[in-house]
Amino acid sequence: MKGVEKIVRIRGLHKWFGPLHVLKGIDLEVAPGEKLVIIGPSGSGKSTLIRCVNRLEDFQKGEVVVDGLNVKEDRNLPKVRREVGMVFQQFNLFPHMTVLENVTLAPTKVRGLRREEAERRALELLERVGIRDQAHKYPAQLSGGQQQRVAIARALAMEPKLMLFDEPTSALDPEMVGEVLDVMRDLARGGMTMIVVTHEMGFAREVADRVIFMDQGQIVEEAPPEVIFKSPKEERTRAFLQRVLHH
Repeated sequence: MKGVEKIVRIRGLHKWFGPLHVLKGIDLEVAPGEKLVIIGPSGSGKSTLIRCVNRLEDFQKGEVVVDGLNVKEDRNLPKVRREVGMVFQQFNLFPHMTVLENVTLAPTKVRGLRREEAERRALELLERVGIRDQAHKYPAQLSGGQQQRVAIARALAMEPKLMLFDEPTSALDPEMVGEVLDVMRDLARGGMTMIVVTHEMGFAREVADRVIFMDQGQIVEEAPPEVIFKSPKEERTRAFLQRVLHH
């Protein structure tokens, strides 16, 4: 794919936590509209990698460029973080604000939208994630699945060019996982560029354009889902998939 400007370019990325070398020379590119799913055992560096994209984690070596902006340059960070939406394992909602206030906060504060306009858009997004009727409740009154859908709506309210999901369903009760994955599938179908760290292999198989298997701080293998799930080349990928798919 020559000629298409990549929205994310990572080159030679290294990250240490003290003596622990958690990312060992990662090279990765993501094209606009691409859905990239990152899988691998706990502690393989998956979450650290996506947190380097908007520099929530700093890194010691290498280059991360998002939409033409080098994230190492402090002056670029506010713009990068406006363009990159992030959804975490924990919902990180403000408990003292209603759902609607949570979703309108950043667009009014950071993007300078008028309150009426921000609320109109917030209600459309809450409709899209299926919880418009919860707009005036507080996070504590919602289920985990509903809170995570608010968190997705809140990220979308900034009109990001890229969405990062860091194990968005792993803190949820099993019966709530589906409702969050459904919202993510809908986003994927709408053409959003997405990088998703997840243990949900069915989702990876169905939504990803490309699946990356990470282990011990390195990308071991990357391929379309039909290749990685049916005939992975690397022994480590095979061993991992056998463990997770046959439970």
